[in-house]
Amino acid sequence: MNRFAPAVSAALARVTGSALGPCQSAVIRIGFSATWLLFLLREFPHRQEMYGPDGPWSWDLAQQLIATNRAFTALMWSDGQGWFEAVYTLAVVSSVLLLLGWRTRTLSVLFMVGVLSLQNRSVFMGDGGDNVLHLMAIYLVFTRCGQVWSLDARRARLTAAARARGEHVVDRVGPALWGVLGFALVAVTAGGRLDAVDPTAPTVLYVVWVGVAVRWAVERWARGREPRVLLDVVAAVAHNGALFVIMAEACLIYATAGWYKIQGSRWQDGTAVHYPLHLDYFSPWPALADLLAASGTMVMLVTYGTVIVQVAFPFTLFNRRVKNVLLALMMVEHAVIAVVLGLPFFSLAMIAADAVFLPTSFLRRLGGWAARARGRLQGRGGRATVPGPRGAGDDAAVGAEAGRT
Repeated sequence: MNRFAPAVSAALARVTGSALGPCQSAVIRIGFSATWLLFLLREFPHRQEMYGPDGPWSWDLAQQLIATNRAFTALMWSDGQGWFEAVYTLAVVSSVLLLLGWRTRTLSVLFMVGVLSLQNRSVFMGDGGDNVLHLMAIYLVFTRCGQVWSLDARRARLTAAARARGEHVVDRVGPALWGVLGFALVAVTAGGRLDAVDPTAPTVLYVVWVGVAVRWAVERWARGREPRVLLDVVAAVAHNGALFVIMAEACLIYATAGWYKIQGSRWQDGTAVHYPLHLDYFSPWPALADLLAASGTMVMLVTYGTVIVQVAFPFTLFNRRVKNVLLALMMVEHAVIAVVLGLPFFSLAMIAADAVFLPTSFLRRLGGWAARARGRLQGRGGRATVPGPRGAGDDAAVGAEAGRT
């Protein structure tokens, strides 16, 4: 009992003291925003047929469905062509800015709005990866995903350096964004656009909007450290909770997929992989699919290997070495699916979800390689480095900077 209490106390201090997994949260931010951005750009010529007012899934059909499921989508606020183009453009721009890590707290909300608006408008557009992206877009709102590898982190470092020199730094962009987006949110609410939808999305929008205002007011007017510490604890708990949910979601996806496969006769006899390789819809490279399907042994190994990896992965999280091996196998599997079966965005979404389990040491090395490559491209001639592990105070500083936006 005496040993149990200190362990619990240390765990609580760790969860409430800082936002854990800064590299992992940055990677999933980059992964999901890049996946959505690439999808929107690839489907840009076909956007009218997929999500536009004149698509096969007509405005009337969408209205009937949304009246039943009460899903949030800004595209149902107007059936005009101009409004559709504005929402699609918002989705593209928010993806780019979130990818770069600019004002991540605000942009993660706009990213969520873009994802929900398009996907809920036409629910039959997608290949499975859209469901993952749908959920992760909501979870990202609660994370401090701009602690590293972002313009927010760079701005926080420059601001801290300027204040250390005694300079007075005023952030005008954050309050301006808060005011403009708050006015839009209140106007939409007053116009009754949110009355018929599920309250989850509007609640998230208002919680973030009010939370940013409280953070800004505390930073500006609070005299003691207690209010700032309290807000840091709340933000850290929300971040760590969201990161845990993302991990649990990924494990649940693999566990359910694996156990459902076990119940299928084709997976039991080792021939399940053979059939999608011979479907024209999933054969962008027929010669490659035929080459893989030509070997019965290969088909059997891939079939059984897929089931074993998916079922076993959640149970290997407490063994780093085994977990890392299975994680690498799953990422390779998704890369093969992207090429052989022509499902690039499903694979990118799953790889982005898998990235939350990547070791911090590997991600820091990856960041170091990227920094050195950027330094060479910029012709600096120096050796670029990545900052060492952040302490709780550093996380709080970057989180406070992101929270104000």
